[in-house]
Amino acid sequence: MELLDLLQMEVRNDLAFQIQVEIKYEGYIKKALKDAEKLRAMEDIKLPDSINYDEIKNLSIEGKQKLSAIRPLTVGQASRISGVNPADIAILAIVLKQQAK
Repeated sequence: MELLDLLQMEVRNDLAFQIQVEIKYEGYIKKALKDAEKLRAMEDIKLPDSINYDEIKNLSIEGKQKLSAIRPLTVGQASRISGVNPADIAILAIVLKQQAK
């Protein structure tokens, strides 16, 4: 509110509060939006039907079991499976990039 006093501006209390929140949490909001965009992009990355999760080195044992049993269609779906951790998703992404070459 001190800035408003310096600028000699009158703003409704609810708007002043909203501005204060947006300024204070701008970095967190930008990061959350960036993370959401990454998650959305994962929905577009298809997993081949023929993929053999047991042959992928460095996948966790539980990740291999869950992925083999559920057979997700996309990396986004795989990321939402309980027991499949972020490291497993990163490894899957690397394997898919290598197969695309």
